[in-house]
Amino acid sequence: MSRDEMDEWLERLLRHERRAVAKLISRVEDDRGREEIMRSVRAHSGKSLVIGITGPPGVGKSSLVEALTHYYREKGERVGIAAVDPSSPYTGGAILGDRIRMQAHTTDRDVFIRSMGTRGHLGGVARSTADVLRILEAGGYGRLLLETVGVGQSEIEIMRLADTVVVVLNPGTGDGIQAIKAGIMEVADIFVVNKSDMPGAERMKNDIEMMLDLNGGAGPVRRPPVVLTSALQAAGIQELGEAIAGQQAFLRESGQIKIRRQVQLQRETWHCLEEKVRSLFDGAWPQIPQDLLEVGERDPFVLVEKVWAKMTGGRDDYER
Repeated sequence: MSRDEMDEWLERLLRHERRAVAKLISRVEDDRGREEIMRSVRAHSGKSLVIGITGPPGVGKSSLVEALTHYYREKGERVGIAAVDPSSPYTGGAILGDRIRMQAHTTDRDVFIRSMGTRGHLGGVARSTADVLRILEAGGYGRLLLETVGVGQSEIEIMRLADTVVVVLNPGTGDGIQAIKAGIMEVADIFVVNKSDMPGAERMKNDIEMMLDLNGGAGPVRRPPVVLTSALQAAGIQELGEAIAGQQAFLRESGQIKIRRQVQLQRETWHCLEEKVRSLFDGAWPQIPQDLLEVGERDPFVLVEKVWAKMTGGRDDYER
């Protein structure tokens, strides 16, 4: 794609054309002109707050996202959804089931759903998720929802992308105290006990409240509310929407949003640097002599200097 063609697509994006949104997302995901595209897009994004929906598999995250989408559409808001599904470690493919589960919104021009595979990226999100969210915002979708894979402790990476983190649980995942041991509870701005029509929902809510009491002042500066919902019955969705609005108002009024954005920028910068280092490593590794690879089987530290020298163009202590 030439610079003129890219500029044309970017102009169409800012005119809120759906095709431009899809086109630029695809190019960014395939790493075709990604840096050039995102440098232009970032100038027109970053003001909307991202709502991250996370939690163990099977708790109803997709149903909750669909219910929230109905809630925001009734308010006249345009909704952009980034939904991440796990990729096969063998083929790299993904089922992208959210396109199937959210059929109610497929004909709504004011809802854009982008399903993505993790493609081996850890942390419950895809590598290009931050870029996709910014493109959706620049394309006119001001209410941004992010649904993550639901992989447990590594899912704390959602904090790098979401301004409001909603952790979803349900009575079927065990009691609240056991759920906290999963390692994702510390990231929550809001707790949701979904499928609240099931037995044990109130008990789970009480368990979470108790753990928040025990946590005292060591946790977030604003105590996370605990909301009971039933996404399939549209119960508690308004209460959840109000809790999200309250948390986001707090972020803006307290100045916490600035702190969060600085942390997000730091993490995003590190991930960009990490990608460049990985690319250099992949190029340097095939140049390592076979005899050093055999030594490395016993002591990988021997290889560090050699690989680093290849990556940086310098010398190492084992050069012969």
